[in-house]
Amino acid sequence: MIPSRKFQREGTETEISIDAGKVALQGTLGLPKGTEAVVLFAHGSGSSRRSPRNRYVAQVLQSHGIGTVLFDLLTREEESVDEVSGELRFDIRFLANRLMDVTRSLMQRPDMKHAKLGYFGASTGAAAALVAAAELQEVIGAVVSRGGRPDLAGKALGSVRAPTLLIVGGDDEPVIGMNRDALARLRCEKELVIVPGATHLFEEPGTLEEVARLAAEWFTQYLANVGKRSAHASARQ
Repeated sequence: MIPSRKFQREGTETEISIDAGKVALQGTLGLPKGTEAVVLFAHGSGSSRRSPRNRYVAQVLQSHGIGTVLFDLLTREEESVDEVSGELRFDIRFLANRLMDVTRSLMQRPDMKHAKLGYFGASTGAAAALVAAAELQEVIGAVVSRGGRPDLAGKALGSVRAPTLLIVGGDDEPVIGMNRDALARLRCEKELVIVPGATHLFEEPGTLEEVARLAAEWFTQYLANVGKRSAHASARQ
């Protein structure tokens, strides 16, 4: 169940086109007034920028003064191919390259040129976010994974420097183990939070709200309050 809530926030959401290598992707940009932090959402297979779960989390982040970018990782043609073959949804290198192309493109926008950037990844999108964060070490300031497959990031996990929060449902047993394995391989500030009673999609009452709360706290700490980062470092290791 997706929470129903009205948010009071300054700023508006704008539909944008993002250059990503040889393709153009459609996205939704939400920039609260005066924000200095922006989070890019990388969704998993079968999802899109219109995912009600990611949109809810994005709205919560915006209510905390954090900008958001939700975009389609695949073009419509690529989505059609993937629906039949499934060849792209687990191609983490392809998804990570696409995410990096989007990141570099957004950094050229005048309204985002000086923003501190973070990634919010779900499912295989979380693995892509971690691979991209490992390669864009000076650019990405924080990563949050919701029900993700960080284990699919492979060797890149050891190169991630951005503080990383892994959120998993308490009833999503196979994914809990995968996240614990990934947590052990991360060498950055890190934390694994297991939300009691939640399954993979966090459909149970109150569970998605908890995801959004945890994400907002993490991004506020490591993006919006970058100056306080060192004070929290020892507590997150």
